Amino acid sequence: MATANLLLHPVRMRILQTLVGAGELTTAQLRERLPDVSSASMYRHVGTLAKAGIIEVVQERPVRGTVERSYRVRQDEALVDEDARARMTKDDHRQAFTVFTGAMMADLDRYLSREDADPPREGVLYRQGAVWATPEEFADLVRELEELVARRTAHAPGDGRTRHIISLALLPDKMAGEESPAPEAP
Repeated sequence: MATANLLLHPVRMRILQTLVGAGELTTAQLRERLPDVSSASMYRHVGTLAKAGIIEVVQERPVRGTVERSYRVRQDEALVDEDARARMTKDDHRQAFTVFTGAMMADLDRYLSREDADPPREGVLYRQGAVWATPEEFADLVRELEELVARRTAHAPGDGRTRHIISLALLPDKMAGEESPAPEAP
């Protein structure tokens, strides 16, 4: 598992978000999708992610005297694990969430900048809901959501499929002074 600092860098997060569900992409293809990232920065961050094992080279081919590599995300490595999250300070979480929401804003802006963008027709959706849950029910909800998304990530491009980005944030909404329920005895 990767560290939060490694994954939650704004450029690296955008690279990972671009690769997720896209199959394999070369650095040149990443640059086409992220034109505001300089070549030097792109190569540096792709190298950092590859060295850490978060992305992997899946193909190499010679192109004009150099080697072009195609990369894909190693989903099992592209997560900040529970132990790393537990070590994060409140400021670390604030910074991570800022990077996360900034990446979502960049995704929306990139989509809306397209001439053919049609949010109602294409099912653009952002909504918020609330659930009341015990710690065990909440853990089940998180597992169910992760399983649901994981089943859909197995689909490949083609056959009329359009890539959709799913972002999820789960936050407790306790009132000031409200205590969390005590864990139940086994």
